[in-house]
Amino acid sequence: IAREEEGVAALVGRTGTQQCQRSRDPDWASSTLGVFICLSCSGIHRNIPSISKVKSLKMDHWDDAQVQFLAKHGNAVTKATYEAHIPIYYYQPTYNDCQVLREQWIRAKYERKEFTEPGKQLPYTDGVKEGILWKRGRDNGQFLPRKFLLSEREGCLKYFTKQDSKEPKISVKIDVINATFQPAKIGNPNGLQITYLKDNKTRNIFVYHKSGKEVVDWFNAIRSVQFHYLKVAFPIASDNEVSRLTRNFLKEGYMEKTGPKQREAFKKRWFTLDHRRLMYFKDPLDAFAKGEVFVGSSENGYSVQKGLPAGTQGNFSWHYGLTIVTPDREYLFTCETETDQLDWIAAFTSVINQAMTPQEYASKQFHYKKWLLCW
Repeated sequence: IAREEEGVAALVGRTGTQQCQRSRDPDWASSTLGVFICLSCSGIHRNIPSISKVKSLKMDHWDDAQVQFLAKHGNAVTKATYEAHIPIYYYQPTYNDCQVLREQWIRAKYERKEFTEPGKQLPYTDGVKEGILWKRGRDNGQFLPRKFLLSEREGCLKYFTKQDSKEPKISVKIDVINATFQPAKIGNPNGLQITYLKDNKTRNIFVYHKSGKEVVDWFNAIRSVQFHYLKVAFPIASDNEVSRLTRNFLKEGYMEKTGPKQREAFKKRWFTLDHRRLMYFKDPLDAFAKGEVFVGSSENGYSVQKGLPAGTQGNFSWHYGLTIVTPDREYLFTCETETDQLDWIAAFTSVINQAMTPQEYASKQFHYKKWLLCW
């Protein structure tokens, strides 16, 4: 048994662990696919028994044939087969991503074999996608079916209040859209948040679909159309510049804030840090942000400090403070726990330590004026 465990464990180092990107050393493997996987992904593999048979590297028995199969295949060889032709814009999740993204990534590779042949026609590669998504009402909070239409030719996303409507309720240009999965916030495992700018205000749309495959197809279709727009708008851009496509928020959660005079009572608000845009909402599912602030770089006089300035007035319930220093003023926040405080400081620091791009310099003035009006 000891020799068997040593033999299987030794294969981990030789075959790689790309199956669960950036995960810790895997303790599980698929004896039928010949890949090593983490605990989280092992549960997904178990739900596809016709494709993958999961075994523990330490607790299960491996016969000689199975060990040799792992030695012959492994993650690198399997990746070369099942990930041979992944579209550049297709989102490849890591072990930190939500369940629906990881499950559909695994099913797309091994069950549907979407990436084994070049030029394969897939639901997110046509440049047009039309279908029903359940959308949360802006005022009543109810999720109702709405028809959505995504068009590469028009470069926009539309939705209609009725399936037979000729005119869309909204039509949003693809270059101002972001999409990120938010199952916990929306309260649905397939929840997707679509964010865009409307009249210089951040607008949130919360949707879901009962099918995990369908909602992930929508997500990758949006990325596909965005990538097409990027290549047309910036012809010299390389295929690897996918960072301009959809992005996850750097940090979200509750903090308390005070007003510009710093004497007002602190109020609990939901905050979202989307790179250099810090937005706050009264409720996490609000359609519009109540205010935004631009977070610049250290070379322009921005910094984040632990704690509140001495002599800070105003009532606050939470006692783990932090201060955002800008060239114009200081913004004061409090967090419920020290862990929250340190996480927010780390998120702000990661942004402030990055040099600003020319586009960010241009947007700085807009966000500054907007924050003065809304804060």
